[in-house]
Amino acid sequence: MEKNKYKDIVNRHTPKENVLYNTMIAFFTGGLMGVLGQLLIDAYTYYFSIPTSQASVFMIVTLIFVGCLLTCLGFFDKWVNFCKCGLIIPITGFAHAMMSAALEYRKEGLVTGIGANMFKLAGSVIIFGVVSAYVFGLLRLILFGC
Repeated sequence: MEKNKYKDIVNRHTPKENVLYNTMIAFFTGGLMGVLGQLLIDAYTYYFSIPTSQASVFMIVTLIFVGCLLTCLGFFDKWVNFCKCGLIIPITGFAHAMMSAALEYRKEGLVTGIGANMFKLAGSVIIFGVVSAYVFGLLRLILFGC
């Protein structure tokens, strides 16, 4: 079979994505993640009487823990299939990326399995995050002097 015919057959039988629907779902679930984060900050501030700046750190740790736990239990992938980027873009997506790699290579041992492969996807996120923070910090220093 020719490549062009094969591509035509694949294109005819591939289900079309509803971009507007997926965008709205991602928007609302991302917004719900923001609301959940704010509720956690308010709860930590109210119940434990800690400042908001420290409560936001506890909120991030809580979301990372929940993301890792849901990944280990196998629920996170199912929710991402529905919520799309609404769950991947927040910090829960970073926790999911690291935990998925750790779970995938756990049979190879702690050092050569988990340790060597945990940062396969997350490592690039860290590198580009640090480099972009450095570049934008330098631009701010040059443009605004502070």
